[in-house]
Amino acid sequence: MQYLLAFVCGGALCVIAQILIDKTKVTGARILVGYVVVGVLLEAVGVYQSFIDLSGAGATISLTGFGSALAKGAREAVIKDGLWGVLYGGLSATAAGISAALVLAIVWAMLFKSRKK
Repeated sequence: MQYLLAFVCGGALCVIAQILIDKTKVTGARILVGYVVVGVLLEAVGVYQSFIDLSGAGATISLTGFGSALAKGAREAVIKDGLWGVLYGGLSATAAGISAALVLAIVWAMLFKSRKK
């Protein structure tokens, strides 16, 4: 049942993004940024954790989950170290994902060469 809920909730986030791409003139980059901001806002008001509890990986793997992790990391760092935690809390909470994206991008760039169309 957990797999089904993860699939449905994660898929619903993707369907919403696809509808925005198809029916509006909003660019993909703005939709991606919007998803991260929505994750931050939902985490800030305390709603996103219940969505994570319901859907598991369907909520944590998506861009809204990344925004939630940023907000959660910043909040925990502020509680621990005061206002300075705002500067590093979100990055330390998402460092593994950011590092993986950078390393994989470098590997991908080394394996394949770009070409003109």
